[in-house]
Amino acid sequence: MLFSIKPRLHWSFDEVVDLSRHAEATGWDGIWIADHLMNNTPSGEGLIGECWTVTAALAALVPRVRLGTIVVGNTLRHPVIHAKMAAQVDVISGGRFTLGLGAGWQENEHQAYGIPLGSLRERSDRLEEAAAVITSLFTQERTTFNGRYYQIDNAPFSPPPVQQPLPLLIGGVGEKRTLRTIAKYAQAWNAQVPPDVFAEKSRILDEHCAAVGRDPSTIHRTVQTLIAFTDQPAQVERAGARGAVIVGTSRDMREAIERYAAAGAQEIVIPDFNLATLEEKKQTYDRLMDEVVSYFR
Repeated sequence: MLFSIKPRLHWSFDEVVDLSRHAEATGWDGIWIADHLMNNTPSGEGLIGECWTVTAALAALVPRVRLGTIVVGNTLRHPVIHAKMAAQVDVISGGRFTLGLGAGWQENEHQAYGIPLGSLRERSDRLEEAAAVITSLFTQERTTFNGRYYQIDNAPFSPPPVQQPLPLLIGGVGEKRTLRTIAKYAQAWNAQVPPDVFAEKSRILDEHCAAVGRDPSTIHRTVQTLIAFTDQPAQVERAGARGAVIVGTSRDMREAIERYAAAGAQEIVIPDFNLATLEEKKQTYDRLMDEVVSYFR
């Protein structure tokens, strides 16, 4: 089992670098960065850094851990741009990058900046086409693609990524479309669901893999979950009703992670959304490393 952190970009770049370097020094396996243009609140106000430039900087400044986007919005940029930036970050990092891609969902940023969001079906169609385009760009010297949304005409792609192939992660749990697209194109999958739901979605992903002739073991399975320490049973019960949240003692957390492992998860990604200060983030991640993560090493 791998363990990674997900620093939010709602605070200064220096703090993101500080926490990332601390995570690297204390034994965490990866750092994942989200991609949004504004906060998902009624006003949308507040600091939020830009995903790609921060990730590229971390690739140069944090030399050991794996890095990834979790996930960039397919609606926000053309897939060729995503592929080009991903390949360059992979070069900067020396082959440590995973391109995480999602269909897009945050309505307020699309509305505020005049970016079409489209229906769920349209986003699913775009995501599948984008995955096909990116896969071809990463693996072929030239790409031609004639889809409904994207058209590529004998396009070169250089420099190539260091990794062959550079891993494509797709986030989401849609059973008919998203999991099928993952089975066809992705090397990794991310979900934000409780262990029992993760097990069921993983089973359905396996079925899609069988349908397309894919070995399901070739897909790295990751899950995001918030974590909070408490010894108050009522808080644990309330958190359990909210889904992908692990709340309780160190023993509770180890047991929850064991359930994720039994459901097929291979990496736990822990956001810091519920941690208010840099010092609190460091202390909580250190406690997790000492009392929970070390149990699985």
